[in-house]
Amino acid sequence: MKKTVVHPIPPVFDENSRILILGSFPSVKSREAGFFYGHPRNRFWKTVSSLFGEELPQTIEEKKSLLLRHGVALWDVLHSCEIEGSSDASIKNAVPNDLSVILGAADIRSVFTNGGTAYGYYVKYALPATGREAVPLPSTSPANAAWTDEKLFEEWKKILI
Repeated sequence: MKKTVVHPIPPVFDENSRILILGSFPSVKSREAGFFYGHPRNRFWKTVSSLFGEELPQTIEEKKSLLLRHGVALWDVLHSCEIEGSSDASIKNAVPNDLSVILGAADIRSVFTNGGTAYGYYVKYALPATGREAVPLPSTSPANAAWTDEKLFEEWKKILI
């Protein structure tokens, strides 16, 4: 059953953030955990920590610290939507987040999206408001089984440029 859900997780960023990574909307597991990419099989934290040559963060504070140490801001394109479980395909009546919260406070030089759905919502809602192109990256979701960890790592290297 679909229900309207408001994004419960604040963005992670500071004035030193140079890269912005955007997902679409938090999964049920992420909403329950109170932080981004909370599903234990989501490969976001494994991929990002490997790219930066760091240990896999375990706590929310370790995850925030990892991002901020490397100039990464993290949020989602959508502020609220009707959604069934964690299914991006079920999203209806989407309302975008106001990305100026981050873009006005940090010198963001590159915007990336985690997956095609996030990219589609970015193009539809955020691009007209920001005028900034985003680079789509393959989703780190466990549902994206076609992408091996190695292939993800290679594509996600783009955030290091």
